[in-house]
Amino acid sequence: MISVEVLPDAATEALALAAWRRLVDAGLPSAGRHTGESNRPHITVAVRESPRLDGLAALADRLPLPLRLGGVLLFPRSGQAVVSWQVVLTAPLAEFHRRVTGAVGPAEERYTHTEPDGWSPHLTMARRVPLADLGAAVAAIDLAPHAGEVTGLRIWDATTRTVTTLR
Repeated sequence: MISVEVLPDAATEALALAAWRRLVDAGLPSAGRHTGESNRPHITVAVRESPRLDGLAALADRLPLPLRLGGVLLFPRSGQAVVSWQVVLTAPLAEFHRRVTGAVGPAEERYTHTEPDGWSPHLTMARRVPLADLGAAVAAIDLAPHAGEVTGLRIWDATTRTVTTLR
């Protein structure tokens, strides 16, 4: 599985990392508990099993793009939820996403949530948060709307656990 991800500017990344730390300090699930070298705040743009990657380097030249972050976005499932910072889908970000998904090719059924009509862009704060802990998690991350930029583009290969930075 390959994912194409955009990266926020340094100030936005620092805010996300601080929220991850607050979750850890509160004893809650946090993306900050993942100690892998590749773990950093990002926005997944596309996920594919065998994408075409040759057109992505040219798309990196379209960065930076404005980034607007809203409130908390929840993805509930089976008594738990992913807690995220909502990325507002602006026209420039939607166009960039459309170009990326066009470059990598059509999504397999399990990844259609990354297609233009199904994408909910977000920065993940924590996965597998028990529903009973959602209030505490939201209070701990203390997210507020924020304006920044998308400045980086990378490819994450889950099979080889490698990152290729394009920008």
